[in-house]
Amino acid sequence: MKQDAFEISGAGRTGRWLVTCDHASNRVPDWVANGDLGLPAEDMDRHIAYDVGAAGLSLALAEALDSPAILSRFSRLVIDPNRGPNDPTRLMRLYDGTIIPANAYADAAEKARREAGLYDPYHAALAKLAARPNTAICAVHSFTPQLRGRPPRPWEIGILYAHDDRLARPLIAACEEQGWVTGDNEPYLGHLPGDSIDRHALRDGRPNVLIELRNDLIADDAGQALWAGRLAPILMRILAESGL
Repeated sequence: MKQDAFEISGAGRTGRWLVTCDHASNRVPDWVANGDLGLPAEDMDRHIAYDVGAAGLSLALAEALDSPAILSRFSRLVIDPNRGPNDPTRLMRLYDGTIIPANAYADAAEKARREAGLYDPYHAALAKLAARPNTAICAVHSFTPQLRGRPPRPWEIGILYAHDDRLARPLIAACEEQGWVTGDNEPYLGHLPGDSIDRHALRDGRPNVLIELRNDLIADDAGQALWAGRLAPILMRILAESGL
C-alpha cells in the first residue's frame, strides 16, 4: 500500500517485528517546491537526501522476518520524520556542507504544510502498526562511509540505543561474534528526544533495536539480500531469548 507519505509492505504478516525505515526515499512530492529542492541530482542521490540502500534492506528484512514494514516516501530534506517537534534539524537548511536552496527561506507556514502532508501521516500510520500486540520495532538506517572533511568510518554495522538496551546489547554481541566491525552507539550516539524510536518504542516500553548499515554494503539488491539474510535469524533469536 502506497500513499504520498508512506508505503506499507506485508501488513498482514504475523511476525512480531515491525521494520521501519524513516529515510527510505529521496522523493520530493510535486507540491513541495514544485518537486525540486534546488539541488543537483548527485546531491539528491547521496546520503543527505535519504539513507542509501535502507529501503531495499528494510523490505527484504521484513519479508525474512514475516513481519510488516513501513517506509517513508519523502526525502529527509523535505521534512525529517526522525526528528522531534522541537528539533531545529527537522527542516534542514545545511547538511554535510550542502545548502538546500528550497529550505533556505522556508517559513513556519511552509514547515507546517510539509508536516501536515507528510510527517504527521507517516507517524500516524507507524503508530497504528506499532500498536499491534507484542510488537518489537526494528528501525533500519544507513550511514555514509565518510562525511566530507572527516576520516573514513570503519564500522560495517552500528547498533544505536538510548534508555533501552535490552535487545541492543545481545545484538551487538551477536554481530561481533560474526566478525562484523560493529559500532556500539557508533557512528552516532543513541537517540534524540522525539525521534521515531522515542515516540513509538521507548515511551510505550516496546522492545526495539536501531540498526545502521554502512551504505556501500547495501547499495545494490545483492547487498541488501545478503544483509537481510544475515540479520533476520539473529533478530528472531535475540527476541525469542529475551523473553520480552
